[in-house]
Amino acid sequence: MIDQNLLDAVKTYSENMTRPITFVLGSGEHSKRAELIDFLSKIADTTDKINFDEQVIDDSLPSAISFKVVSHIDDEPADTGIVFSGIPGGHEFTSLILAILQAGGHTLKLDEGIQKLVKRFNKPLQFQTYVSLSCHSCPEVVQALNQFALLNDGISNEMIDGALFQEQVEANKIQGVPAVFLNGKPFANGLIDTAKLIGKLQEQFPDLLADVEDDAEQLEQQDVTIIGAGPAGVAAAIYTARKGLKVTMVADRIGGQVKDTQDIENLISVPLTNGTDLSTNFVKHLAEYNITLKEHVSVKDIGETEEENYSINLNTGETFETRSIILATGAQWRKLGVPGEEENIGKGVAFCAHCDGPFFKGKDISVIGGGNSGVEAALDLAGIVKHVTVLEFADELKADQVLINKAKEKSNIEFITGAATQEIKATDGKVSSIVYQDRSTGEMHERDLSGVFVQIGLVPNTEFVKGFVDLNRFGEIEIDERCRTDRKGIFACGDVTTVPFKQINIAMGEGSKAALAAFEYLVMQ
Repeated sequence: MIDQNLLDAVKTYSENMTRPITFVLGSGEHSKRAELIDFLSKIADTTDKINFDEQVIDDSLPSAISFKVVSHIDDEPADTGIVFSGIPGGHEFTSLILAILQAGGHTLKLDEGIQKLVKRFNKPLQFQTYVSLSCHSCPEVVQALNQFALLNDGISNEMIDGALFQEQVEANKIQGVPAVFLNGKPFANGLIDTAKLIGKLQEQFPDLLADVEDDAEQLEQQDVTIIGAGPAGVAAAIYTARKGLKVTMVADRIGGQVKDTQDIENLISVPLTNGTDLSTNFVKHLAEYNITLKEHVSVKDIGETEEENYSINLNTGETFETRSIILATGAQWRKLGVPGEEENIGKGVAFCAHCDGPFFKGKDISVIGGGNSGVEAALDLAGIVKHVTVLEFADELKADQVLINKAKEKSNIEFITGAATQEIKATDGKVSSIVYQDRSTGEMHERDLSGVFVQIGLVPNTEFVKGFVDLNRFGEIEIDERCRTDRKGIFACGDVTTVPFKQINIAMGEGSKAALAAFEYLVMQ
């Protein structure tokens, strides 16, 4: 279940702990209980800083394969609010290790402003996060909520392995992960970063924050503030820092959409990589320079100052001044906008084939979109599901020919071009069919299926700058050949702009160009 290399890693990581922790089991019987006990025992045997006694039981835990993480502060046990229901292997092993380290006194990964904000939450928040151990996006949500629990005694988070709790999955009609429930009710579905989690909480509970006097030091005036940390934003940050400027980067997460990408085969000089590894390298490269990084944070709005500079107002309540701004907020998955889509997200409508594909094992599904993303999704799903129908609006597929050739070799992938999706239907709370129109004949068709994966491109993240800078009819930021917007001192780069061809290589080049243009602007002032 757990190999020696992982156990050796636990032993090494535990050296960073400043206080011990204890695993405490729930009561009862389950076919996986012995496996969980063996799993926890082997981890505890790596160091005297991790304690586990299978005879110590907490009847309040939700199941026989649930356990909680207890911290020890000044030799007194302290409940962390972190519970795992299931055996956190696969991608969730990292969530367990971080929970151990952070409960053991290691530094949290959240921005200082976010930490102060979470500590002010004044309502009981009980999260349940349903995951798949093969989901690469789930740990990000689990780890964020675990840190919330460590920061605030009124918050708890239970990771639930959906594969071991099928009755709960069926009862809650879950067909996509991560699926987050708050105080027993659906709260969020799919990958949601820390900044958006906090935004949803503030929206749901307008009186969530306790009033306290804020004694935080304000960030001094910056030369450049980069908003966004995908390939364009990272390139812009590195280039401006190399010029000796005071640089701050504000981002939901390092990597942006790239972090969710599986195989990347067209990054020049790198024959094959993936989004996780590339994002990790972004972090390493940024760390080489004097860049103030405010990760897991979002910008509420941008204002102007009397000195003709700009003020950046964050969702944490922090505000600072900057002489120039580079907008590199990228894009997010575009939705179809048809009846049945929004209300069935997580109930058969999905956007990540890798994360949600296992929910449709042996079933018929459809992928909407015949571009690279759509055909790649179809290839990923073909090994899991019974049959994949790819619906493409245009009269021909838009994906690279090499991908089309691979897909056509699969006997369970079918392509329908000239198909306009009209509606996604559901029965008993789950997707049951899709309705599409043959654009050449006008004839309507309905096909029975269990899932719809939407892969129709991206929409720019420009909501917070509408009315502030010029946008085109697609919502992209209008820029010139130097990445300048219509506002003095405001630049933009990458997928959020009017630059054609949304590619990693192009975004990196545009980020570098925006940085040089910003430097040129600042030295001319």
